Amino acid sequence: MPFIRTEIQDHIAVVTLDSPPVNAVNADFMRELIATFDRFNDLDDVRVVILTGAGKAFCAGADIKARAGKVFEPGERWEHNRLAREVSYSIMECKKPVIAAVNGPALGAGMGIVASCDILMCADTAVFGLPEVDVGLMGGGRHTQRICGLSLTRRMMITGDRISGAEFYRRGIVEACVPLEQLMPTAMEMARRIASKSPLASRTAKQAASTIEFMALRDGYRHEQNMTAELSKSDDSREAMRAFAEKRPPVFTGS
Repeated sequence: MPFIRTEIQDHIAVVTLDSPPVNAVNADFMRELIATFDRFNDLDDVRVVILTGAGKAFCAGADIKARAGKVFEPGERWEHNRLAREVSYSIMECKKPVIAAVNGPALGAGMGIVASCDILMCADTAVFGLPEVDVGLMGGGRHTQRICGLSLTRRMMITGDRISGAEFYRRGIVEACVPLEQLMPTAMEMARRIASKSPLASRTAKQAASTIEFMALRDGYRHEQNMTAELSKSDDSREAMRAFAEKRPPVFTGS
């Protein structure tokens, strides 16, 4: 049974985590999610992705019931860890911008998935946390620290505290915290804005943002300038400038 549902319309892909009851993560779930995002890299009809969860949870983390008492054969634990890493990389390195629409609890591995997305939104039913300390595990802290900073991340790692979506919004970690029924319309509004842009420019902007994240100021800005120079040679760049001068909507081809 598939764990991931995908719908594509008007250049927007909606990816829904669908592994009842709480979208817990196992090896097959991770493989399917990786394959889903890898595929988007080669789909020209997809310009932006929304990632959300089915039911009341976004993703409650590792499938603890399946792991309890499991005896790992030699090499299995390392394969599992590699899969967990690649889930994050498949989202972070996806050429298309990814919007997280967090509908409910995003815990542990779910928190790591959220932190790997580009733009974060949540419902007021969402909670975020790293509860691994309570079940004898670790993980997700480095991803979380990218968006939450040192103190909050360590608090979640050490105490297992769960933080509300409203608190994430107050801290500027998510772009919106809205009633659940408004979550997907809010995410779709953002997705439509992105889809209306040049797909080449959107891909370049995401690549630049990902590359400069840990670079020094001078090196990072030089990298952006180099990418701007390359982008300006494209048909889409010339079309954007012509449309601006002619006061009309641009027509982008992605080239």
